[in-house]
Amino acid sequence: MSTADWHPDGFSVQQIVTNNTRLAVAVGGSGPVLVLLHGWPQTSRAWARVMPALAQNHTVVVPDLRGTGDSDRPERGYAKTNQADDIRGILTALNLTGPVAVAGHDIGSMVAFAWAAAHPEDISHLILVDAPLPGLDLEEVMNVAEGGMWHFGFFMTPRIPEMLFDGHELEFFTATFTAMSTPGTFSDHDLATYARAYTGRERLRGGFEHYRTLLDDGRENRALLAERKLPMPVLAIGSTRSGTSTAQALAHHADSVRGALAPTGHFVAEEDPDWFIKTVTAFLT
Repeated sequence: MSTADWHPDGFSVQQIVTNNTRLAVAVGGSGPVLVLLHGWPQTSRAWARVMPALAQNHTVVVPDLRGTGDSDRPERGYAKTNQADDIRGILTALNLTGPVAVAGHDIGSMVAFAWAAAHPEDISHLILVDAPLPGLDLEEVMNVAEGGMWHFGFFMTPRIPEMLFDGHELEFFTATFTAMSTPGTFSDHDLATYARAYTGRERLRGGFEHYRTLLDDGRENRALLAERKLPMPVLAIGSTRSGTSTAQALAHHADSVRGALAPTGHFVAEEDPDWFIKTVTAFLT
């Protein structure tokens, strides 16, 4: 079941085998490389509204993360540093050299951050969009004893989330996307498309695997940051839901951090693509 009927004109899709898995990636445009990493429960389609404009001045590389979309769903390998190696392998296969800019949203932000921490020489600019980061502020955000978000711990639990969401994907996605975004952002078609991408226990499992490594991701990030700060410029984009907490958490771990507050809910690039394009373009130039 392919989910790849949405790609903007000028983008081609390739299947690349790297790091012991097969990954689907859309590529378009020309110029310096900009990698876009989506979050959960989405696919690379999350960037569709900003890809054409960004491709005017960049070679834009937009993969489905392992476990999602048209990429494979291996049993293992969801540590964020390992997923960074997925993306590094994609760039090698495409003969694209760095350093490159990377923007990540939600889970994709965590992958981008781990990539920058583990391989800072790869990254020219780091853009983190509305996500707490393992090892910095995520652990506090997901502490339900202090009023934190419940879903992180639940999604980490083996097998149970797949069992409970199976058959209720559209219902859950509709409730989640609606609660976390500006009204009117997502059409019924959008919601149905995302729900199909995660329908069935195996597709659900591929998504939840991203959560099941988060505690280890935090420990790994802390060890990497103890060795060195992030040397590249960092743009941390918050939303009306999250504020600027991630930029504040990063302040002691990067040489240059800029915070920006999007006038949106969680899905910044889809809720206000013009704001996202303008903000990212200004940061990159």
